Amino acid sequence: MTIDMKVLEAARIHDMKFSYTERDAMLYALSVGMGADPLDVAELPFVYEGEALRTVPTMAVVLASTGIIRKTGADFTKILHAEQRLVLHRPLPVNGELLADSRVAEVYDKGAGKGAVLVLETTARSAKDDQPLFTFLMTVLARGDGGFGGPLGSGPAPHAIPDRPPDASEVYRTRTDAALLYRLNADRNPLHADPAVAARAGFDRPILHGLATYGIACRAVLKAACDYDSARMQSFDARFSAPVYPGDEVVTDIWIEGASVLFRACVPARDAVVLNNGRCVLGDR
Repeated sequence: MTIDMKVLEAARIHDMKFSYTERDAMLYALSVGMGADPLDVAELPFVYEGEALRTVPTMAVVLASTGIIRKTGADFTKILHAEQRLVLHRPLPVNGELLADSRVAEVYDKGAGKGAVLVLETTARSAKDDQPLFTFLMTVLARGDGGFGGPLGSGPAPHAIPDRPPDASEVYRTRTDAALLYRLNADRNPLHADPAVAARAGFDRPILHGLATYGIACRAVLKAACDYDSARMQSFDARFSAPVYPGDEVVTDIWIEGASVLFRACVPARDAVVLNNGRCVLGDR
């Protein structure tokens, strides 16, 4: 199967409506491990409304799932989520109504039998003032769709990781039911819940969502580089390199270089790098 450039150019969504509440903000925070220690007063504001509820910035990527990928004509059964990039135009409110626009921002043809790279862009605006809140770009490898005559290339260049020991390493053990909890945010793919579906995909048990690992890394960066001030985060990018299984211990190594925070996450027990080429940009908001 091959995709068609005209179809990709026409694949657009405009003003799709979404809404979320404080309950959604707390559920997302819980699903990426916030509040694991109920006495941790630094994380409590993300899971308890108390004095002032805060949001985990990477929640943005689950708030406006427009389904643009289904308009591209790509073979959905052979799609691999390769990278996630997020730009926060302003701090993410704890609730709100959104209007989202999506398009295919970039496309690269890796050749017949090698697949295609699609960069899908979604920008969400607050319905209250029509001003942008966030933009995220999802890079996917469409493994069954190469050789369609599109531009050559392999997608956005990865962020480089420093060749020196990390400035901080944050260690989090994921819950054994982490995937069942995370799927309540937006992604109910049975790969993350049904052992039979996972087995057919080549896994011995359901795997954790890549975006859950992405959120776990955000939790680590919030602690190590932001003192949990989520309003400072202006962008958060990472590449997915291996799956995490619920119950795995995830170690996020962090390098702080001025306003740029570089990171990589691994599961030492399996000697697996699960997120790579991560970069978060901080501001003084």
